[in-house]
Amino acid sequence: MTWNWEQPGWPKFTYDSAAVDPLERQFLLYAGEFLGAFRHVAPDDQDTLKIELLSDEALKTSEIEGEILNRDSVQSSLRYQFGLGPDDRRVRPAERGIAEMMVNLYRGFADALTHETMFASHRMLMSGELRMQAIGSYRTHADPMRVVSGSIHDPKVHFEAPPSAKMQEEMDAFVLWFNKTAPAGEQPLPALTRAGIAHLYFVSIHPFDDGNGRVARALAEKSLAQNLRQPSLIALAYTIERARKAYYGALEGSNKELEITDWLVYFGNTVIEAQRNTIKRVDFYVAKAGFYEKLRGKLNARQDKVLARMFREGIDGFKGGLSAENYISIARTSRATATRDLQDLVVVGALTRSGELRHTRYRLNISLRE
Repeated sequence: MTWNWEQPGWPKFTYDSAAVDPLERQFLLYAGEFLGAFRHVAPDDQDTLKIELLSDEALKTSEIEGEILNRDSVQSSLRYQFGLGPDDRRVRPAERGIAEMMVNLYRGFADALTHETMFASHRMLMSGELRMQAIGSYRTHADPMRVVSGSIHDPKVHFEAPPSAKMQEEMDAFVLWFNKTAPAGEQPLPALTRAGIAHLYFVSIHPFDDGNGRVARALAEKSLAQNLRQPSLIALAYTIERARKAYYGALEGSNKELEITDWLVYFGNTVIEAQRNTIKRVDFYVAKAGFYEKLRGKLNARQDKVLARMFREGIDGFKGGLSAENYISIARTSRATATRDLQDLVVVGALTRSGELRHTRYRLNISLRE
């Protein structure tokens, strides 16, 4: 099988810009809408929202690769990195490392890309990893770098990257391309087009022994932020993880040719969906602040605990709604007390109720823009 990097003309990708242009325009419109929504968040709450958005990205970009991290630890490390909290020495290296990478990306989005930029990101991602020899450097082993699935006796090869001997040459070309196509570069590209190519180009080289997908998504977000001239806070990994199979399918469908229109359309739609998700989550945060302001002084400790747990579930909330059994379990209370608490929460407008008897369910009484 012939891969894209083996094609004549590599790494010159081709695509139909007319297919991507409508997505580019929509991207800019949503970028403006996000700014408007974010401005409605109280200044004191903007840091908290930033921590929540960045922690979700850190968790989801890791989850895409099958690594499950602790949310509280990631958020604790993010707060420390931004000077918003103390240093928690109990945070594991994996959580501390991904938090450092996210903050580095947020603060240094405008900086030109260098090899050291990527080496630093890789060292942060692989913090605490003891099995790898090449951390913070490109791979050097002679074995083929392959993405495979299936059993060891009958593997399916989804992709094979260029040999390690070509890494410096390939990455020199990648760094040059990334900086030349920046908004102030010699050959600037539109936002979605540049970020989409950056992601596919990087994973096609696959320069590290591990962590390539996470670095590729970070580079795509850096690219988008450079085109927006500010940190994007776009929920890209959050959105990709919700349709992970489609993501891997799009990558595999685009790694054999240099014509990548389908990939750019997929990637553009994914970023736009990520923008929608981010705007919804900002609206959710604003609604949460108004919700608690309206209920100030009206909640007992049990109710406050359960509502906090419901908000922690995010926009999607409890699947199917909160049941009385959920309330009993979270509040650690009796059924009679749970019944009274829930009825009171409906009366004061905190929850809405649907269904009857054992099918009764409760949902947060907040409204979000469509």
